[in-house]
Amino acid sequence: MTPDFINGVVFEGGGAIAALLNIFHMYKDKEVKGMSVISIAFFTSWGLWNIFYYHHIAQPVSWYAGIVLSTFNMIWLGMYLYYKRKKNEK
Repeated sequence: MTPDFINGVVFEGGGAIAALLNIFHMYKDKEVKGMSVISIAFFTSWGLWNIFYYHHIAQPVSWYAGIVLSTFNMIWLGMYLYYKRKKNEK
């Protein structure tokens, strides 16, 4: 196994699964509790940087998995902002 495969599958892929579980949980609850937008915004920006970075160091597995993870983080961030705004409108 190459370092790219391990990083892409274990860390980026594992992060994508965790982010997807967060999406399902927030969709089910229809609200945000105990989470800071700063945290998810930071990790989303880090993921976007990783997409650029992995491409330039020729890490294709990490690059594809990073796209998935960043996409899920952006969906979660959008849901966070939506449900926070919805709560504040009440």
